Amino acid sequence: MLIGEVTMSEFKKSLKKTRTLIVPFGTVEAHGGHLPLNTDTLIIREVVRKAAGRVNAYMAPPIQYGVCTSTSLHPGTIGITPETLRRLVTDIVGDAFRKGLRNFVLISGHGGSLHVSAMKEAAEAIVSGGSFKGIKIAALSIYEILGKEAWEIAETRNDSHAGEMETSLVLHLAPKLVKGRAKEEYPRLPKPILVSDKLRYWKGAVWGDPSKATAEKGERLFDLMVKGVEELVERLEKIRV
Repeated sequence: MLIGEVTMSEFKKSLKKTRTLIVPFGTVEAHGGHLPLNTDTLIIREVVRKAAGRVNAYMAPPIQYGVCTSTSLHPGTIGITPETLRRLVTDIVGDAFRKGLRNFVLISGHGGSLHVSAMKEAAEAIVSGGSFKGIKIAALSIYEILGKEAWEIAETRNDSHAGEMETSLVLHLAPKLVKGRAKEEYPRLPKPILVSDKLRYWKGAVWGDPSKATAEKGERLFDLMVKGVEELVERLEKIRV
């Protein structure tokens, strides 16, 4: 169920059937020269839409912006700070709790470390704060619940961003948005050293080999993601806190 498309009366009535809200988090971020800037949002939006329908949970409107570090200088990337993301999580979850929701899955289509950490830090503060008795929260990137089956689908061993997997997913979900294939690329960022000019080390915003992508692989990956979210919601609703 899409929470933004029900009336207040329908929402109040539905609390007898579900108190679970899944919040998808995406980005406006460069994904090579072949994928749209909303790739992360597109993927997680469709995964959550399907999973929420199967487990009778609410889906919140996607959070369209995220913390983008490695791609911060690439054309089209529009990011927010970790502080802003933590505030969004805190406000959305807090007010939804006050309206009667109790179980929250905060799931990101973007796997950036600072982005996911900000989500988890905010969720941890809510759970540990003592102001929201009985609240249950899971905060994660969708890629944290993909097991070895996903890597058996992907041929690229070091695939991560706008490569084989994400290109396959967009080919499955919105093929008209895929503009050819960018070249295979892997960032040369001198980790753990931090640099300001990230474009110097990662020009194309691709981490993997988009040429290996297919819609069939995307469909299989998508089904694994949906299944993973379904299982997570079921676990969250059953666990005692």
